[in-house]
Amino acid sequence: MTTVLLTDDHPVVRAGLRALLVASGIDVLAEASDGAEAIAELDRLTATGTPPDVVLMDLQMGDGMDGVSATAAIRGRGCAPAVLILTTYDTDTDILRAVEAGAGGYLLKDAPPETLVDAVHRAARGETVLAPAVAQRLVTRLAQPTASLTAREVDVLERVADGATNRALAKALFVSEATVKTHLVHINEKLGATSRTDAVAKARTAGILR
Repeated sequence: MTTVLLTDDHPVVRAGLRALLVASGIDVLAEASDGAEAIAELDRLTATGTPPDVVLMDLQMGDGMDGVSATAAIRGRGCAPAVLILTTYDTDTDILRAVEAGAGGYLLKDAPPETLVDAVHRAARGETVLAPAVAQRLVTRLAQPTASLTAREVDVLERVADGATNRALAKALFVSEATVKTHLVHINEKLGATSRTDAVAKARTAGILR
C-alpha cells in the first residue's frame, strides 16, 4: 500500500484530500500544517520505522515554512521519500524553485481526483509527475528562456508589486536605499523594463511573479 504524509495549511483541504486518498486505497500516515511540521512528522514516522512513500506538499502555507524550503530539507536526506507538490500556483518561478529543491512532481489543485491518485502512486515508484500545464511551461521556458532574476531580485520585485517604497524595502531587507536602487536597476536591465510598474508587468507576463 502506498503511504503518504499530507501537508497543507488548510484543515478543510487536508480533510478532503485524506478522504480521497483513503477511499482510493492510499494510507495517510500523518498530516502537517506547514513545512516545519512536515519535517517533524517525517522524523517521527522514520523513527518508528514507517516513513511515508510520498510527502504531498502544499507550496505556500501562511507564515509557516513553505513547501520549497521543506522539500529541499527533506530531499537533502538519505533515502528521502518523494515529494509531490500540490498547489494553486503555476508561475515559472514557483515551478523551477520546487523542481530545483528536489520535488518529484508538481500538480495543480484543480487536477481531477483520479489524476492526483495516479500521481501519488507514480511518485511513490520514483517517477516524475508534472501537470500538463506545468510541463508545457517548462518546455516553453527551456525553448524561450526568460530573464533570470536572483532570489533577492525576485523578493525585491514582489515587494515592489505590493507597493513597497525604496525606504520600506531597505528597512525590510536590512540594506541601504542605495542597494535597493541597485537591485532595481539590475531588475530593469534584465527585464528590459523602463520603470517599477513596467518591471512588475513584464515579470508577471514572463511568469516570474504570480
